[in-house]
Amino acid sequence: MTFNLGSTPYRLPTRKECSYRAPLPLLSSLTITLYEGKHFTGRKLEVFGDCDNFQDRGFMNRVNSVRVESGAWVCFDHPDFRGQQFVLEHGDYPDFYLWNRHNDHMGSCRPVGMHGEHFRLEIFEGCNFTGQCLEFKDDCPFLQSQGWAKNWVNAIKVYGDGAWVLYEEPNYRGRMYLVERGDFRSFSDWEAQSARVQSLRRVANFF
Repeated sequence: MTFNLGSTPYRLPTRKECSYRAPLPLLSSLTITLYEGKHFTGRKLEVFGDCDNFQDRGFMNRVNSVRVESGAWVCFDHPDFRGQQFVLEHGDYPDFYLWNRHNDHMGSCRPVGMHGEHFRLEIFEGCNFTGQCLEFKDDCPFLQSQGWAKNWVNAIKVYGDGAWVLYEEPNYRGRMYLVERGDFRSFSDWEAQSARVQSLRRVANFF
């Protein structure tokens, strides 16, 4: 619809234009900065996408502080996206103790694959999506409080747009594992050492 405001034509936006949402940022806009020393000191390495070996970029596999400028990232304590996982969201991490209570080892990282803001996940008691099933759309600090009878999960389906972090212990403690959109028929599919899972949460602060 168009009308004149004084001598200037003016067009009202359509309903489709009013409901327009800005597109999600491209992966090329994601940035994480790794520092050799605590409190963002010493040599640094800026990463904008998958980096399978920090040493190939002239950076030692020891990281004492991290600044996540955009996106969410999964970091690994070994090269080639192997070993223990650490999910770091937007913000400053001045000391490695904030993501790893044992040492400053870190050898590779990549952005978390996320596609929007709708979160939905199903966990299964048995491999190949068998046994008890429970659905989640929000964070859960203790699975047994939601009627989950076991302290393990053997299969997962991740629907929707978001990624999730699984924890071996209640209240988001212990080893963590990232699951992104897709089917995970066994705990080995999310690179876990066992099926133990007692809490889970959505990956936040992506933008």
